[in-house]
Amino acid sequence: MNKRILFFLLGAALWSCEKNSNSPVSGDIDFRQEMRQLVQSVSAYGRFLDPDFIIIPQNGEDIITVDGAPEGPLATGYLNAIDGVGREELFYGYNNRDNEATPYAETSFMLPFLNLLQQNGKAIMVTDYTNDPGQQLEASTQCQNRGFVPFIAADRELSLLPDTSLQPALSGKDIIRLDQVESFLFLINPQKFNDRANYIASLATSNYDLLLIDLFFDDQQDPLTIEEILQLRFKPDGTQRLLIAYLSIGEAESYRYYWQSDWDTNKPYWMESKNSQWAGNYKVRYWEQDWKNLLIGNKNSYLKKIVDAGFDGVYLDVVDAYEFFE
Repeated sequence: MNKRILFFLLGAALWSCEKNSNSPVSGDIDFRQEMRQLVQSVSAYGRFLDPDFIIIPQNGEDIITVDGAPEGPLATGYLNAIDGVGREELFYGYNNRDNEATPYAETSFMLPFLNLLQQNGKAIMVTDYTNDPGQQLEASTQCQNRGFVPFIAADRELSLLPDTSLQPALSGKDIIRLDQVESFLFLINPQKFNDRANYIASLATSNYDLLLIDLFFDDQQDPLTIEEILQLRFKPDGTQRLLIAYLSIGEAESYRYYWQSDWDTNKPYWMESKNSQWAGNYKVRYWEQDWKNLLIGNKNSYLKKIVDAGFDGVYLDVVDAYEFFE
């Protein structure tokens, strides 16, 4: 990609508020378009570093259309920037109510957008939250009947590797594209593993076509190494799988390497209030360049670390952050 074009994609349409943590958010910001622009910038930078880099935003599927209506005009720039979408709580666990069916009205709102994305060649990855065997089976069946790829999480913390008996059968296929994935593991909190070596070994022997994991194990200054990623690259039958790293782009996390100690009392201008449901998470003005600089565009950015570690792509969380500002 031409570097001038990349610079334009990373910098275009970036509006800045006064750099004062007490300044109100300007009323003329199109929060949905700013999120599209952020995802497109992540995609442009990731694919600049690796032309085959995979981009999967989670939730916020309604920004696929310009007006937020399923029959509305497609946001083609955004559509072209992504390879698939993740959707939580489609059938179970909506609004953090694990083991409860998602209200029909909510599922009915999500499905037309997911169907539209699927019709436009995007893979749909669904994470439902229930540890009830009957509900797990129903959620998996609902997804598979629609051509969606399910992961049924028994815990909201996403810290458990399902027992071998509950894992999918090995597909016997090399998985090199997202549209080939038939199963995935979503595990981003490895604190329940005895140590780093046990964590890597456990993931390596799992059957999943795609591993969605964190760049880090426990020491946030020490990302997974290229050697560790290589151990995870192949399934037990020797076939290849995809490795996708988690990255929150709509919230800052106080346990990440980029966090500065004085932010606890003197937050930067782009940081908003705490997320009351997740300790250590803070809403951010995701359109601000200083926040984007932490994520992309330079050798110290989060995405550069993900690419350097050898991941195939990135899973972008809190894409629906625009709802906080609307």
